[in-house]
Amino acid sequence: MAMNATEFFEALELLETERGISKEVVIQALKEAMIRGYKKQLGGDDADVRCDIDLEKGTIDLYEVKIVRDEVQDDFLEISTEEANRLRPNMHYKDGDEFIIPAPIEEIRKATAMKIKSVLKQKFSETEKTMLYEAYKDKIGTIITGRVERVEDRGVSVNIGKASVYLPRKEMIGNETFNVGDSIKVYISEVAGDSKGAKIVITRRSEDFLRCLFSDADGIHDIYDGTIIIKAIARRAGERSKVAVFSNDPNVDPAAACIGPNGTKIQKIVSQLGNGTIKEKIDIITYSDITALYLMESIKPAKALGVEIDEDNKEALIVVADDALKVAVGRNGINASLASKLTGYKISVAPETEAIEDQVDYISYDEAQKEAMDILNKAREEKERESEAESSLPGLPEGYVAPQERVYEDESSELDEALEESVEKEENEQASSKEEPAEEAKEEPKEEEVKEEPKEENKTTKVKTTTTIEDLEKSIEEDKSKKTTQKKKNTRKKKDEDEEETDNTESTVKKSDPSTHMAIYTEEELREIEEEEAKGDDYDDEDIDYDEYDEYYEDDDR
Repeated sequence: MAMNATEFFEALELLETERGISKEVVIQALKEAMIRGYKKQLGGDDADVRCDIDLEKGTIDLYEVKIVRDEVQDDFLEISTEEANRLRPNMHYKDGDEFIIPAPIEEIRKATAMKIKSVLKQKFSETEKTMLYEAYKDKIGTIITGRVERVEDRGVSVNIGKASVYLPRKEMIGNETFNVGDSIKVYISEVAGDSKGAKIVITRRSEDFLRCLFSDADGIHDIYDGTIIIKAIARRAGERSKVAVFSNDPNVDPAAACIGPNGTKIQKIVSQLGNGTIKEKIDIITYSDITALYLMESIKPAKALGVEIDEDNKEALIVVADDALKVAVGRNGINASLASKLTGYKISVAPETEAIEDQVDYISYDEAQKEAMDILNKAREEKERESEAESSLPGLPEGYVAPQERVYEDESSELDEALEESVEKEENEQASSKEEPAEEAKEEPKEEEVKEEPKEENKTTKVKTTTTIEDLEKSIEEDKSKKTTQKKKNTRKKKDEDEEETDNTESTVKKSDPSTHMAIYTEEELREIEEEEAKGDDYDDEDIDYDEYDEYYEDDDR
């Protein structure tokens, strides 16, 4: 079957533009629609019907396929080899081949065409539903901004980008009105589908719509960043709402943060709750884990004096001043009704005079406030302890205090005195072991005198202990061990020096301990002395002529 390719392409472009359905999806839907329609015409869904669409050639081929068999068992699906070769003698069919039977356009009935149209429309709806669901499934539970494109008494049609959705009157706020072209915020509560196609359910009346206005980036900043959380909402759209808030930061007042200076923040929210003649009022309630305090807060703007609670039946009697009864109940009982919905308790209100007469045993507001403050202070102290525990060294027991460094200056103990005496005694012994007894120089070599270096006086060292008692005791034990070792070393050293003095008795000068005295002669001078003494040993009196000295002796006789 031939078709006008240009017109077909234009139709595909129009579908993609208006409904967002791609060309590929349209072609696939058309194939399925024609196959199902022709199967219906043939009289059986098990028929093998195929469809080929060639956009370049501009043709649509629709045909039935039967299997060639030598022995036919099902003439609806099969054709005999003899019959196939008779109809097309040039093909030479054999068992197992496919026999194609084209479907001429003139053979397609009107009912078949209607079926193809219905199936095609259904496929388009299913495709649109899938596309819309994929596009908006992540937006369920959020607010989206659209534009009003049609206004009716029963509601308005809103274009939200890829689809037009309907907002019925029952889902609007109070008696608000809209005009074509107006910008409008709606809450997407559901994305579903039916026989008519995709369906997106929107509303402006629910508590979730109000919750989103508070928590969006354009709403209350402290709620948006998580500092304040919304615990509960009770709402009668267009009249009054109560929002219970709680602060994760004890330094932030949740109610004040939501109301803002001179009510600027809360008025920004109220301005988005419809354009009707009656403006919706919002009460910001401070949530508390203390049930009594939470119940008394919920009755705002009236000030509660006390509350009597029946936990078993989830009922509460809130006592207010006599002149505040009307405000506490609200017009048509709306204030008390919303307080009940917010807290989950069935709330009734009684004036103070009546409560006194009935001898109501209620918890006063001040008592509930004190209990809440005690819990808050306890929580702060617990948090501080946890913070201190986290900052302490890991692995140490709770309450552990590291030993402080102590400096002993004026104070002294027996242990300190014993330590000082042991150190002084050890130093004196070490100094005395190093000193050599002064020896007199021999008279023969009188050319030089032995000069001793001045001895250094023993210096006593003062010890300042900055360690613990255990460390001092350990130090004393180590000093005793060192002293014993040093004494042994000094004894061996003295013995070695005595042996050296015995071997060198012929020397005129003894070598002193180089650590305490300077050497009298250098090694070169000692060698010269030894040479002179060796020459003196070779001296012979017989070689001397004493006659030369007679005149001296004669003079002596004279």
